Amino acid sequence: MANNKLLKLEEKVDFKDYAEFLNNLKTEIQQSQIRAVMSVNAEVILLYWKIGKSILHQQEKLGWGAKVIDRLARDLRNEFPEVKGFSPRNLKYMRSFAEIWHDVEFVQQVLHKLPWGHLCILQDKLSNNTEREWYIRQTIENGWSRNILALQIAGKLYQRQGKAQTNFERTLPKPQSDLANDLLKDPYNFDFLTIGLEAHERDLESNLLLHVRKFLLELGKGFAFVGSQYHLEVGGQDFFVDLLFYHLKLRAFVVIDLKNVEFKPEFAGKMNFYLSAADDLLRHETDNPTIGLILCRTKNKIVVEYALRDAAKPIGVSEYELTENLPENLRGNLPTIEEIEAGLKL
Repeated sequence: MANNKLLKLEEKVDFKDYAEFLNNLKTEIQQSQIRAVMSVNAEVILLYWKIGKSILHQQEKLGWGAKVIDRLARDLRNEFPEVKGFSPRNLKYMRSFAEIWHDVEFVQQVLHKLPWGHLCILQDKLSNNTEREWYIRQTIENGWSRNILALQIAGKLYQRQGKAQTNFERTLPKPQSDLANDLLKDPYNFDFLTIGLEAHERDLESNLLLHVRKFLLELGKGFAFVGSQYHLEVGGQDFFVDLLFYHLKLRAFVVIDLKNVEFKPEFAGKMNFYLSAADDLLRHETDNPTIGLILCRTKNKIVVEYALRDAAKPIGVSEYELTENLPENLRGNLPTIEEIEAGLKL
């Protein structure tokens, strides 16, 4: 009898309504779990900062040496055997953490948003707080994992971001021009490719597409891939854009032209043509003007400046680096495409 009542009740429940109700509950539970994890992480980061601050204070006040950390680690682990994180190495990280970051408000408002492992990498890999803070904010904004953060530091992203030569200040309104400038790099690091210096543009393009995930990571957050050799018909003639992207934050198409040679002035004229065509054929009325990025093997800054000076469309020019530009001792340690493919088959 009870089963019959349950069946009748289930018959009255609309599947779509129930599915929506269940999804809403799952979202609430997941968000609650995330808030709980973030809350715990915030407490851990603040605790580690306070421990580090206390160690610093006692060493300065009483002249305690470095060996006190080993004794402290042993005593804390004896007192709290169930708690991880009280190794001598980690206590030294805490001391360094407090020494680097003096402002407890910054710890509570910003640093608590990152896991401890990320903060340790920032201590190990970087030597000044200006650069550390830049990577902190980029990690929070982009949701980088620990490995991605280490990769971006090793690739000197801080030194490359916003360094492309552009005419955006003249061809784009603010704040669009500032945002576009900040998004482009110079040089771009394609060390995940193993093609030689003699490779053609199509070789470069096809290899970038083989590694599209890494390519998108190098381009940065917000780039959505639209197509390669994207067809544009102008005046009954066929033209093909090497790579076409759409940037979600800029709300604009981005045309990328690949050149395996030094920058030449005529490249800017060709890009200007592509951008005019893309604005007419692809751009929606709610989109911002299409932006062009010319990626070259090398460039002469003065030549680029002259080429972009009177260009009517927003164009940026950057160099790119391949594996062969890396130090000799690193090249042999990087797997080739063939080795990667063999590994995937296994």
